[in-house]
Amino acid sequence: MASTASSSSDLAAPPSRRRAAWIALGVGVLVVASFASLDLRWADFLSLEALGKMGSFAASFFPPQGSAAFLRKTLGATLETLAMSLVGTALAVLFGLALALPASASGPAGTRALRGLTRTLLNALRSVPELVWASLLLIAAGLGPFPGTLALALHTTGVLGRLFAESIENAAPEPAFALRLRGVDRLRVFLYATLPQIGPQLLSYSLYRWENNIRAAAVLGVVGAGGLGQMLYYHLGLFHMRESCTVLIAMIGLVALVDALSYLARRVLNR
Repeated sequence: MASTASSSSDLAAPPSRRRAAWIALGVGVLVVASFASLDLRWADFLSLEALGKMGSFAASFFPPQGSAAFLRKTLGATLETLAMSLVGTALAVLFGLALALPASASGPAGTRALRGLTRTLLNALRSVPELVWASLLLIAAGLGPFPGTLALALHTTGVLGRLFAESIENAAPEPAFALRLRGVDRLRVFLYATLPQIGPQLLSYSLYRWENNIRAAAVLGVVGAGGLGQMLYYHLGLFHMRESCTVLIAMIGLVALVDALSYLARRVLNR
């Protein structure tokens, strides 16, 4: 009797558990099919000859270039990359918040068309990667950090605008409703009722995107957008391995510094 009851309970598994099992099975089939369809030559990759070549290539990066002139040049490119990420993120926060207000579902019913249009714009901005934006803007703005900064701002506006809109939608409506009953205009309702609730979230999202933009700004130099990425692309193209190693160290140090500053800022805000 007990065994019969347990078997019947297994057959009557909840629909959510059965769906999860089917999804896991489907993902497993896709993973196996991916490995089977790709030409992954692990034997060639892990052969002694390949490992020896990789070791020789890695050894060519050391010791890093440490001349005073090159270090000054690297420091300037590091500050340029940092400035690109800061300005791009700051512009994205402003434009993202401006677009998040009409994109949120907390507005009046008459703005439904504007809400859909704004969400479509945010989707378009974030669907295009920063590297593609920079490549397009280089045609109009030329080489240098300006198109890279605009590329970061455009893509990040799409990301932050969507996140900010969701934060506004999830804010408690009671404080805003109480102010509207007293005849307060929409701008002051947002500033005094909604913004204090979502402020920590907005700052956390902005800091996180700043961390991402540091990495993106370092990559944008590959298409001529200035900063450390442009230096790395130039020296790698000429097989200046020691100089490339110094630039890579600067990239890693800059990302670590920004991560530490963001972590400290979150610790201070959460106290």
